[in-house]
Amino acid sequence: MTGPYRRLLTFLRPHRHYLAGNVAANIVSAILDAVAFALLIPFLNVLFGLENPVPQGQGWLTDLLNAMVGRLLDPTDPGGSLLGVILMIVLLVTIKNVFIWFGGQLGVSLQERITRDLRDAVFRHMQRLPLGWFARTKTGQVMARILGDAEQAKAILAEVATRTIQSLAQIIVTIVVLLRMSPRLALIALVIAPLITLLLQPLLRKLRKGHRRLRNDYGEITSVLQEVISGVRIVKSFRGEAYEDQRFTAASGAYTKGMVRIARLALVSSPATEILGTCVAVTVLWFGAQEVFSGALTGGVLITFMVMVMRLLQPLKQMSQAPTVAQQSLAAAERLFEVLDQPTEAQRDRGTVQVTGLHEALVFEDVAFAYDGAPVLEHISFTARTGDMIALVGASGAGKSTLVDLLPRFIEPTHGRITLDGTDTRAIALPSLRALIGIVSQDTVLFNDTVRANIAYGTAGRYTAEQIEAAARAANAHAFINELPQGYDTILGERGTRLSGGQRQRLAIARALLTDPPVLILDEATSALDTESERLVQEAIDRLLSGRTVFVIAHRLSTVVNATRILVLDRGRIIEEGTHEALLAVGGAYARLHGLQQSRP
Repeated sequence: MTGPYRRLLTFLRPHRHYLAGNVAANIVSAILDAVAFALLIPFLNVLFGLENPVPQGQGWLTDLLNAMVGRLLDPTDPGGSLLGVILMIVLLVTIKNVFIWFGGQLGVSLQERITRDLRDAVFRHMQRLPLGWFARTKTGQVMARILGDAEQAKAILAEVATRTIQSLAQIIVTIVVLLRMSPRLALIALVIAPLITLLLQPLLRKLRKGHRRLRNDYGEITSVLQEVISGVRIVKSFRGEAYEDQRFTAASGAYTKGMVRIARLALVSSPATEILGTCVAVTVLWFGAQEVFSGALTGGVLITFMVMVMRLLQPLKQMSQAPTVAQQSLAAAERLFEVLDQPTEAQRDRGTVQVTGLHEALVFEDVAFAYDGAPVLEHISFTARTGDMIALVGASGAGKSTLVDLLPRFIEPTHGRITLDGTDTRAIALPSLRALIGIVSQDTVLFNDTVRANIAYGTAGRYTAEQIEAAARAANAHAFINELPQGYDTILGERGTRLSGGQRQRLAIARALLTDPPVLILDEATSALDTESERLVQEAIDRLLSGRTVFVIAHRLSTVVNATRILVLDRGRIIEEGTHEALLAVGGAYARLHGLQQSRP
């Protein structure tokens, strides 16, 4: 428990003033609560007709009671004395509840701010993790950790920052008063009470393991839900509703079974605490009655003692339940810290060289890449000089996307090296390397923001409206942007659903061109476009080739006719390379692929 709990406490430090105020308010309210109950002693003694309502020989307790109600007690007026004590109790309870409200406000502010900081920290860290982590982790699991687990982790903060501190303060203050009233009875109660926590320890360990499994099951539900929503067109077109029903029902059923199993264990805690607490109270009552018979205590003191002992049952019960709640929170916190413990790209990066551009060439020297031991690329060697257009052609799975992912170091070669102007790209600082590369992919990602913000994504305030417009013109996007309702200020909707595929593609090109990168990657940029859109995109590419090195992946060979060099890949190897004309003359794999596309209507 100490590991994740201590790490959660690091998020508390910036907000410790809220905790200090909460603790102070709870201590004051606990003192007022104990004093209000102590006033039952003179009240009951007046009611029983004792000559001296305030017990003598109780040290500071006697002094306190005299100071609070001594002047209100009149042996000749029992009714007036009782009324005075009652009014004092009401006043103390009112003031106590004001402090409880104030402490609660501070506690809520504390836990929500810590939850916010934890959620923000995981999100910031997640964005900087390598692509390999995202490939291994389901989207739904990522969302469940950032949103669901951060919310679950809040529960332990709520317990510690509000209810547990309040209960602990009440227990300590009440025990101090009980020790003053009757040390013997108080010690009896204190010897028996710790059994509550000891007997519940095995249960708490099971709860923590169960809650961890439960959070994983919740992540599976989120994953299925996210996949179905994002792929709803495919689900409907292939009539996959029944299959998805089964997937979701299975995940939901597993979560329900886990929840019932955990609840069955958790529900044992409350009855066990109450039974043990009742045993404590009955034991105290038995020994207290013996002291009343012997004259060591008055009836008023015993009744007040019992009321205060019974009053302790609720905070003791809450504190016994706090570890139960904490197990769920700590399980969620562990999942969050699993993300935070993953090394980011910056932490993995050993590059220190700063580069300002591509001046000579990018060179692949016998590069290989394997994923979990399975080779994806082997013996890749070629040179891309400044201004070259390198086309990558091959069947799906040939390794084209993997090859271009090596350029911005989304992945690292398992053999060989890639050099930029003679410098190994692994020796170049990652931000400096990626600043040289612009990427446009077939799966264009646009955000629910304005056209202007999407083009200038990640560069807020760096470019003027004129520069953004110039990039849009270069990408053949300016005309259709002006036709939108608010032009460049039009909100595009989630994933740019207001635009056609070709329009989204041109905005992505404009986004890449705005930063004027010396290296441009067009990952299957024209394979999903109609003829007119492809022409407009191709014009933009041709217009911007001068002085820029471009890597193009395309299934339509008509888009790479003007490439400086065409690399034909098959099963991770370059099997042919050359210009369009040269490869046609060879009559190999490229020529066969070209012939197949030409024969299609």
